[in-house]
Amino acid sequence: MKRINQYKKLFQIEDQIELGALKSTYRSLVKQWHPDKFQDDDPMKAEAELMGREITDGYHFLVSIAPETIEANRPEYEQVIMECGIADYKHKGLLLEITFTNGDSYEYFGVNANVFKKFINADKQVRFAKRFIYDAYLYRKSKKGVSEE
Repeated sequence: MKRINQYKKLFQIEDQIELGALKSTYRSLVKQWHPDKFQDDDPMKAEAELMGREITDGYHFLVSIAPETIEANRPEYEQVIMECGIADYKHKGLLLEITFTNGDSYEYFGVNANVFKKFINADKQVRFAKRFIYDAYLYRKSKKGVSEE
């Protein structure tokens, strides 16, 4: 959640993420912080390079959690959560990353320690996740699995 709030603040987003507004803000931030605007001996050049990376990372991250992106990828996500088992998981802070048996990984934001404990102690983790995690938390695809042909 900290990462989401940090990037929303950078892009001046208060409510829901709209891709059109995000793209427009991204373009203006890139223009403002482009390293080529600064001379080599200008101390702002190094800061501009760091800001450029943060702006790009933030843009791609926010696009991945935007409602339009989630809705567009919903059929693929539903297929994964219905057909695949859980291969691995990691929990840090409020972030739960689940890797499925097809190799895809999804990050779930806001999953507290209490929910995580119930998840790892559940008799059937897949059933618990279907009921209490998959559609209850904001998520994004973090890694694509290797598709078999």
